[in-house]
Amino acid sequence: MVQAMRPSGAPFKRLFFALPVADAQRRALAQWRRGLNLRSGKPVASENFHLTLLFLGDVDAAQVPAICAAVDNIARPGAPLRLLLDQLKAWPRANVLVLEPQEAPPALRQLVYGLQQALLPMGFAEQAREYRPHLTLSREFRGQAPEATVAPDFFLTARHFTLYESRKGQYWPLAQWPLTA
Repeated sequence: MVQAMRPSGAPFKRLFFALPVADAQRRALAQWRRGLNLRSGKPVASENFHLTLLFLGDVDAAQVPAICAAVDNIARPGAPLRLLLDQLKAWPRANVLVLEPQEAPPALRQLVYGLQQALLPMGFAEQAREYRPHLTLSREFRGQAPEATVAPDFFLTARHFTLYESRKGQYWPLAQWPLTA
């Protein structure tokens, strides 16, 4: 396995927690996105569709086992998470086009909070901004969200969450946890 190196010589991984998207749903999302006829941005590869829970950034590779052990003990929803991605939004500060839910289920917010609290003792700071669940459709997007001929109406159902490594534009699952106890 190839690992990036920090200036200090220590290997690191670029990590994030996310809810995966099922293959059939990825295809449906990609087809719907094609109907938007985007003229701006770089479409996210459909195999990379996910709903981010917590972005950790560059982490020393040696910390991965401790991160996994800390997450093993968090409270989980006890049932699959289901949310409706029904809002197409452009986020100008981040230059992305996203799908987000009009309302995030409380269980989703509690899961994110549990992840944040479990990792605080390891030196991962609390997020400065409020958590906004989203699925990124396009990066380097400029302008307003386009008008969709078919309104977004995607139910995402997740039975587990995953720790991913981002490496050269691909996301590699490192560990996963069921959402039931």
